[in-house]
Amino acid sequence: MSSLPVLVLDFGSQYTQLIARRIREQNVYCELHPCTVDLETIKGMEPRAIVLSGGPASVFAEGAPSCDPGLFELGVPILGICYGMQLTSHLMGGKVEASSEREYGPAKMMVDAPTGILANFDAGQETDVWMSHGDRVVALPEGFEVVGHTKNSPYAAVAHLEKQIFGLQFHPEVAHTPRGAEILRAFMFDVAGLEPDWTPASFVERSVEEIKRQVGDARVVCGLSGGVDSSVAAMLVSKAIGDNLTCVFVDNGLLRKDEAKRVMEMFEGRLHLDIVHVDASKEFLDALAGVDDPEKKRKIIGKVFIDVFDREANKLEGVKFLVQGTLYPDVIESVSHAGPSATIKSHHNVGGLPEHMKLDLVEPLRLLFKDEVREVGAAMSMPKDVLNRQPFPGPGLAVRCPGAIEEAKLEVLREADAILDEEVRAAGFYEKLWQSFCVLVPVKTVGVMGDGRTYEWVIAIRAVESQDAMTADWARLPYELLAKVSSRIINEVRGCNRVVYDISSKPPATIEWE
Repeated sequence: MSSLPVLVLDFGSQYTQLIARRIREQNVYCELHPCTVDLETIKGMEPRAIVLSGGPASVFAEGAPSCDPGLFELGVPILGICYGMQLTSHLMGGKVEASSEREYGPAKMMVDAPTGILANFDAGQETDVWMSHGDRVVALPEGFEVVGHTKNSPYAAVAHLEKQIFGLQFHPEVAHTPRGAEILRAFMFDVAGLEPDWTPASFVERSVEEIKRQVGDARVVCGLSGGVDSSVAAMLVSKAIGDNLTCVFVDNGLLRKDEAKRVMEMFEGRLHLDIVHVDASKEFLDALAGVDDPEKKRKIIGKVFIDVFDREANKLEGVKFLVQGTLYPDVIESVSHAGPSATIKSHHNVGGLPEHMKLDLVEPLRLLFKDEVREVGAAMSMPKDVLNRQPFPGPGLAVRCPGAIEEAKLEVLREADAILDEEVRAAGFYEKLWQSFCVLVPVKTVGVMGDGRTYEWVIAIRAVESQDAMTADWARLPYELLAKVSSRIINEVRGCNRVVYDISSKPPATIEWE
């Protein structure tokens, strides 16, 4: 791919990743970069279309994010969304000012001129759009015309047809703008003349060739957890270099019931990968003994994992590369629109390895979102039960067992979780949920079983719906299902006499308990 089909510049909007996802849904490749990227770098990317995202700032506020005005002289079709439209107007000689009232939520846009990105609409047609802005354009730069307006925004959609520069005061990328995808398609296909040629199959083909070029004849090691990301990454690399890949599966003693057995049967038996099973459960649990602080637990687990993995990798001769399942959101979240000084977070998959390992990274998924990873896996004919697995945290059951980790508590949690998993699958809800799992609450309560009183652990059920885990809502599972799970856990799991259901959304709660 010699030139970049679509460059999305991030000005800090909460919807920026969504813009990229909507573009890719049309089988058009795009990359998201901070707005601080310089003009020469942009020229080097050779973008065929550019999208300027929204953002929370005001264009005339001190320190407001901006871009080089030379961007608008590149002769490339440009679409500014919300803040991106206001910035376009501001830099090209128009006027932006604070609106007398903030426009947030649904609005009706009247199409004034069905042209450019609104070419598929009719003149005078009214369409639903989603607004979120406090400023608005009050005077257009020279050469621009109004193509759509709302009651509060006289310039809801504008166009400079000669330069192919467009602006939308609303957000076409959100579901609340029903015809937003249609507008984005018109920009990409009708205006920019792009082709929908970025498919899972083409990604696999290109990635295999890139991995071959990067790795050559060297040996490669992959830390395989059995989750979607590491599994698809391993299969891509295996497809490229075959037996030169060795996967290492570390059992940290914090896995779900029969997890290690299932992973080995799947990847060694069905997918025929070269995989080394390391049972380091005692090493992890000994290191965690008596530790109840969540952050300390995470750090201990991370350190022991690196020690174990490093030890196993050193047993393999000629290893020069390590496969990581880094995804595009991991990369994006490690670079802020405001530059390195305001990085949102340093992701555990972005930032390299302990220096002494001296391995180069192979990250075949670093350009993909989670749903795209599953599509790539499907293009390689990977089993659905691997691709549709719910996310499982790296620290495993440690984050679902608040307080000090004990083998007896883990066993109660494993048995309860296995029952929940079985019943959720049987009821047809597993693939509808982002995650569903049990938590062992570090509290004992009084119960009555038979003729005796009990004093045992509480199990909390957590089930959430989400698109990307950035936000999540608790799942409204049927009472009948919850009743069956509760009854089975209390009757079949020794050490538990009470089951509760977590009805907290994210935010303010997190999905995991620790």
